Amino acid sequence: MKTVTFDSSITLDSPIGPITLKSLGEAVVQVNLQGFDKPAAETLATRPNSTQSPKSEPSPVLVRAAKQVGDFFAGKSKTLDFAVEPAGTEFQRAVWSEIGKVGFGEVISYAEIARRIGRPTSVRAVGGAVGSNPVPLVIGCHRILGASGNITGYSGGDGLPTKRWLLAFEGIGFRDIPEARRDAETPIKLE
Repeated sequence: MKTVTFDSSITLDSPIGPITLKSLGEAVVQVNLQGFDKPAAETLATRPNSTQSPKSEPSPVLVRAAKQVGDFFAGKSKTLDFAVEPAGTEFQRAVWSEIGKVGFGEVISYAEIARRIGRPTSVRAVGGAVGSNPVPLVIGCHRILGASGNITGYSGGDGLPTKRWLLAFEGIGFRDIPEARRDAETPIKLE
């Protein structure tokens, strides 16, 4: 994970474990899914990849974001529309823009994203950009599946268990292939 500069942060509990939101100015720059059953303070202490000089109280954008995330998991809202500024390359931002168009309960394939951004042969690079999304949930990278509906990888929380939970929560069907179950770190062919 890249170094993230932020000036305010907040950690909240969720059904998929603690989530830390970080903002810089008026936008969220990182959504850190920390995984199931991990105490937030313990997880934060082991994450040296952030430049931290937080305010004593969460910024207004984080207060709004935390409320929206809470409403999302409570089933009160299907959208997260607080301001985000994900740092990345032009290619990554193009991929994230396409992912951002995929709504609650919908899916898209890596190949379709590659086609939509005008780079149909860049499916593996799309997979890399999906995996480096700094604001998961808001840019719903869990909604990306292989062309046959196969679950592939996920870099948030506990990896594939977190992705499975999010897909089930949104009522999204998927094919769970054996390679993905055995080893979340095993590279899987993206279709």
